[in-house]
Amino acid sequence: MIPYGRQTIDEDDIEAVIRALKSDFLTTGPLIEQFEKKVAAYTGAQYAVAIANGTAALHAACFAAGIAAGDEVITTPITFAASANCVLYCGGVPVFADINPRTYNIDPAEIERKITARTKAIIPVHFTGRPCEMDEIHAIAKKHRLVVIEDAAHALGAEYKGVRVGGLSDLTTFSFHPVKHITTGEGGMILTNDETLYERLKLFRTHGITRDERFLSKNDGPWYYEQTELGFNYRITDFQCALGISQMDKLPSFLAAREDKAHIYDEAFAGEANIEIPYQMEGCRNAWHLYVIRVKNGKRKEVFEQLRGAGIAVNVHYIPVYSHPYYRTHGYGDVCCPNAEAYYGECISLPLYPGLTEEEQRYVIEKVKEYCGR
Repeated sequence: MIPYGRQTIDEDDIEAVIRALKSDFLTTGPLIEQFEKKVAAYTGAQYAVAIANGTAALHAACFAAGIAAGDEVITTPITFAASANCVLYCGGVPVFADINPRTYNIDPAEIERKITARTKAIIPVHFTGRPCEMDEIHAIAKKHRLVVIEDAAHALGAEYKGVRVGGLSDLTTFSFHPVKHITTGEGGMILTNDETLYERLKLFRTHGITRDERFLSKNDGPWYYEQTELGFNYRITDFQCALGISQMDKLPSFLAAREDKAHIYDEAFAGEANIEIPYQMEGCRNAWHLYVIRVKNGKRKEVFEQLRGAGIAVNVHYIPVYSHPYYRTHGYGDVCCPNAEAYYGECISLPLYPGLTEEEQRYVIEKVKEYCGR
């Protein structure tokens, strides 16, 4: 099967992990800070906190932002469930705003329409690696004094008007799952330019426990520590960060490969009546985590099954979050975002990753055209 996404690991990566495994530190060692500094420097953010996974990154960001019981947080329904679940973890209430039918990202006009006196934050998701309309979102946030937490799990390397995603908002989260742009196996990171948020993120990652004298109520001696918040064990390991450091050196080539393959799809499907290719915003660089087509002949399910039968492991990203049984039975049964519903009924994610060969991509294109043309 040709997967829709997969990691790219070479001997340099393997050797980096082996060196870490032979070192004195398997966790809470120096490679974690090295990885954080490397990603922060790349994105232009002042601070970075590496963490166990992308979901933990979102959870930590909501905690740092002060999301609490009853607070409403607006996000998109076309995302992985973690973008909304992180709000629930903190006792907050996810509110779903419909997507822009061209970009498939959250629509700023719909955000504005969903704001109430209880709204505390916005979680825009850079879906597929295409940046959201951040100028409009920041203007709304400033007007209503809201925190902006960018879910950039798909968007490491993306650029919004010449600025890399990562240092634009109060908080930005990344995922390093194997199908993402770089991988640490599992892993994530939160970026911020706010030192207070940075300190809260570090605290949350390690049980809410600190040894920092600045934050202790007293100090009984050099062994002394205090739990000042209810945190989690969301630490990442040094050998994971060793892999991440090595992968970051390859990120430019990974991004270029994804971009080249996306352009090949664009050219191949241009003019196909039953295939809608992704829209590109001017002034932005898409990081191309996913290449999503819309099947316009009303037969998405049949096309999906035929492609799977032909050995192409296409996928669907995503089922609208509010339609999952957990959400339907917890107050979201009447929620409907028409643009998100229409998108969900037609979308298919095609294989896209640096290791996808020319022969494999030609085969994918041939089969997509064949099945969509029927």
